[in-house]
Amino acid sequence: MQGERSGTGPDKEAVGDVMDIAVLGSDEFVLGFRLGGVKRIYTAKPKDYEAKALELIADSSIGVLAIDSSDLELLSPNARRKVTESIAPVVVMVGKAESDLREKVKRAIGVDLYKTN
Repeated sequence: MQGERSGTGPDKEAVGDVMDIAVLGSDEFVLGFRLGGVKRIYTAKPKDYEAKALELIADSSIGVLAIDSSDLELLSPNARRKVTESIAPVVVMVGKAESDLREKVKRAIGVDLYKTN
């Protein structure tokens, strides 16, 4: 039945399972998400940021991970590539350094909704 867990362990996700939204960043960055009702909030000091980001993109219960775009500077080139190319979860970079909304939507769902042709 759709939505029921299948497999032998908690990492096995059935089609239709609800995935979580998570946020990683500084106390100031995550505050608005916390007030908005996001339950999975993670903060990390700069020296621990890369390990926490890699841990979260490996978590199969997270569907969307929001991070501060300026925090990409805290990642090594290899970790930055893993985070920016992650499909599950979709990593949404929030902040001034990220491109426009059209590119965010296209990257998140793989379709250009604004395309007129």
